[in-house]
Amino acid sequence: MSDIAGTKPALRWVVHLSVVFLVALWVIPTLGLLISSFRTADQISSSGWWRSLFPSEQNLTLRSAAPETQVLENGVYVIQGALFSEDEQATISRWGISSREVDAFEPGQTAKLRRGGTITVDAVGNSRMENTEEFTGDRGARIFVTAELPPEFTLKNYQKVLLDQSSTDSMAKAFFNTLTVTIPATIIPILVAAFAAYALAWMDFPGRALLIAAVVGLLVVPLQLALIPLLKFHLNIGIGKGYLGVWLAHTGFGMPLAIYLLRNYMAGLPRDLIENARVDGATEFQIFTKLILPLSFPALASFAIFQFLWTWNDLLVAKVFLIDATGQTTVMTNRIVELLGTRGGNWEILATAAFVSIFVPLVVFFAMQKYLVRGLLAGSVK
Repeated sequence: MSDIAGTKPALRWVVHLSVVFLVALWVIPTLGLLISSFRTADQISSSGWWRSLFPSEQNLTLRSAAPETQVLENGVYVIQGALFSEDEQATISRWGISSREVDAFEPGQTAKLRRGGTITVDAVGNSRMENTEEFTGDRGARIFVTAELPPEFTLKNYQKVLLDQSSTDSMAKAFFNTLTVTIPATIIPILVAAFAAYALAWMDFPGRALLIAAVVGLLVVPLQLALIPLLKFHLNIGIGKGYLGVWLAHTGFGMPLAIYLLRNYMAGLPRDLIENARVDGATEFQIFTKLILPLSFPALASFAIFQFLWTWNDLLVAKVFLIDATGQTTVMTNRIVELLGTRGGNWEILATAAFVSIFVPLVVFFAMQKYLVRGLLAGSVK
């Protein structure tokens, strides 16, 4: 016998390693997305998220103090000041005054300006410009530095994405639009499917077996097959592109799984419980509402998780049945697609928007995951 007391078969180790691998496969990217959402654009472009707790070397473009701050010292006009603010602690390793040679000088060396005069930059970011003639212009000289900056985390990305309504990157409206789609599209199928599942499980009527077979057959029908005909039907009856249309579409696409899942669970409940309730004079509606529904909560929660996650992350159905040219009904998935097109280089905004999009499904899943396995396994064994 391979499974001797005190030992573990090799297959069990394979299962454990597979589970650890799958968990890491999902947790590590999610953790990276979370950390990146709190980083600045310069830090994201210069180092990976796994180095977020360590200093990073970045190429920065800074400006010296404005010419209006110059003073005359011993016949020489001088402009001096700090390239970094007081709360920034950076160490410069190389610097330059031309975009073609950003690392031409070391800290402490002096460079000649094209418009006359010299400039010196030290390692902590203090600059000093000197010229025998008065400096002119409205802005200071442009200075390119390669500096090592300490790790920095900020909430500005979330403020811009969620709270700044004037920003083109705001996702606040898309967030509430997604909630408007997801909550009814989760509740409606559960209400309808629960009644149907009870009828198919505990009520005798002609054609019940055919209806069960039809529900099972609908599980394998791809939703892409019904998108265009269903949209034409919506347009013909006058609901067009709107919330009602997308609610009905999600309800129709989720109904076969809901009926199948709930029917299997309800059919596994003790028959004596139902028959005793009928003998006591309870109506079918009373049995359903006061007996079946409370006992079927694990199955209801399991389907609610699936339906919520599917509708929250949906893009295809929303594109077909909801989103119009005005953009007033844009959901979060479509908003992220738009950001990919318009803000392809702003990784901090994309990371923040993506994590906001997955945060709510994560909360829903972990809040109800204890019912998931119970609901899925219901009816599989007797």
